[in-house]
Amino acid sequence: MTAEPTSGATQPGDLVAASVNRVLGLAATWLAWDGQPYVAEDGERIYTPHKAIRRHADHLIDHLAHIESVLAGEQPAADRWHASLVTLASDWAMFTEADLNEAQQRLSRLGAMYRLRLNALDPAEWDLSRQPDWTVRQIAEHVASTWYADQIGDLTATRQSRHLGGQASDDAVEAQYMGQ
Repeated sequence: MTAEPTSGATQPGDLVAASVNRVLGLAATWLAWDGQPYVAEDGERIYTPHKAIRRHADHLIDHLAHIESVLAGEQPAADRWHASLVTLASDWAMFTEADLNEAQQRLSRLGAMYRLRLNALDPAEWDLSRQPDWTVRQIAEHVASTWYADQIGDLTATRQSRHLGGQASDDAVEAQYMGQ
């Protein structure tokens, strides 16, 4: 663990479930995706809708297993994910209504698992020190990040293109040629 999430008063399971709702809200706009990858804000990775969903789901699964290990007093599994460094061939597929439905089903269930599991704990367990590891609340706050989905963002919003190579969107190019 390298970061120190900030603890808050929100029930940790609810925090994760809310972040899943945010990701799914963004994903609902990705049906408009034009097939071009987005460069992450760190400039080192690219994202497509499928990759953002895959990474968010993997992140939830990884840390749910992490939480279960910590609660059982066991050592969490070693991190051997290729994570965001890898863009799979399947990540390049168009994002369709069926993909959105699958993401809604998968992520909603994972969010519900966090909400049910963490909120069923005695609240004293949320902030119990498990050095050198994070607390359960800190793990939940970490996994509640919507960073992967934010790299694609809301595709209904007007914003400057972050496509690979800095290419402008088709609408912007068309407007330029039409003198607008």
